[in-house]
Amino acid sequence: MDELAGLAEAAGAQVVLRVSQERARPDAATFLGRGKLELLAAACAEANVEVAIFDHELSPAQLSAIEVIVGRKIVDRTQLILDIFARRARTREGKWQVELAQLEYLLPRLAGSSLALSRLGGGIGTRGPGETKLETDRRRIRTRIHHIGKAIDDVRRRRAQLRERRQKQAMPTVALVGYTNAGKTTLFNLLTREAAEASDALFVTLDPLVRRVRLPDRRELLASDTVGFIDRLPHTLVAAFRATLEEVAEAALVLHVIDAASPERERHMAAVRSVLAEVEAADVPRVHVYNKCDLLGPDELRRLRASDPQALFISARTGAGRDDLLEAVAARLALDVQRVTLEFDPRSDTDRAQVARLYRDARVIQHIETDDRLAIEADVPRRVLDRMGRARRMAETA
Repeated sequence: MDELAGLAEAAGAQVVLRVSQERARPDAATFLGRGKLELLAAACAEANVEVAIFDHELSPAQLSAIEVIVGRKIVDRTQLILDIFARRARTREGKWQVELAQLEYLLPRLAGSSLALSRLGGGIGTRGPGETKLETDRRRIRTRIHHIGKAIDDVRRRRAQLRERRQKQAMPTVALVGYTNAGKTTLFNLLTREAAEASDALFVTLDPLVRRVRLPDRRELLASDTVGFIDRLPHTLVAAFRATLEEVAEAALVLHVIDAASPERERHMAAVRSVLAEVEAADVPRVHVYNKCDLLGPDELRRLRASDPQALFISARTGAGRDDLLEAVAARLALDVQRVTLEFDPRSDTDRAQVARLYRDARVIQHIETDDRLAIEADVPRRVLDRMGRARRMAETA
């Protein structure tokens, strides 16, 4: 209920009343049962409620029946999350994805039946009244869904081309995923030195950000900040944001950012695993990163470390644990480095430029210089090694 209240506030509502109902199973017709809905209607009238929000997805029939009995606008969990996404979307791509999810949600919920009112036969004296407004609305929605779907497919192709280009440069991508408000964007800013908008509000980040991160051993990688996940994330949203979430599925490493101070930590982790499986990213190598550890006491932090010894523990707000995180990422991506010994001519301008690049992008182990030759042993990222064509490789070890 606290999470639902947070969602309502993120959508611009003020929460004045909370009602819960325990049932073995939802009522097929009215979800809560007619008696409970009548009590809800009376409570809404007393508290001057304008909108009633349900923490579940309601069927079209349930939505209609509840509105009749309660006499207020009814919003289910899916519609509420879609509304928040619509408010947060900034880029054209993000707005397309949200609109597609909204239309997919709306289509089966258009009121009325098109069977008896549809166009009749084509002979003289048998033509019906033509398309009804309902039929026209449905046709327009389907047409719009088709157009947006094509536009998003174009986005997916462009993203695939960008990923292919990055792969040719051998630049690995690390995707930050996690429950909404786990601190992903704050961590993203800490790693990349960027200033992306971070807030305690839910779903502030919708449009993915990809920026370079420089590791202590001079290698570079790309960090991708993604949309926050949530328990029971609407399937229409997952489908619409597939072009965005493919960045996670194609990443070399996933950092699962977890709010260590949340009492709902385990449920949040399970929700993230569920979404990762839905976007076919469950097999991507994953590291647990417990954030907001500055809010934990020493005993609680010690118990958490004992329960997940392979995890990392940081505070993105204070910067604590940043170096450990980068070292762990470097270790997990160590396959992108090759130890080689390269020989250069110190009199050549081109070779001197390559030596400078080597010191900038690689970790130099040994530097041996004679009058006319220069030999450097270094751990070199493969993307850099591929561009060192003029240097003669003397020896190498994997």
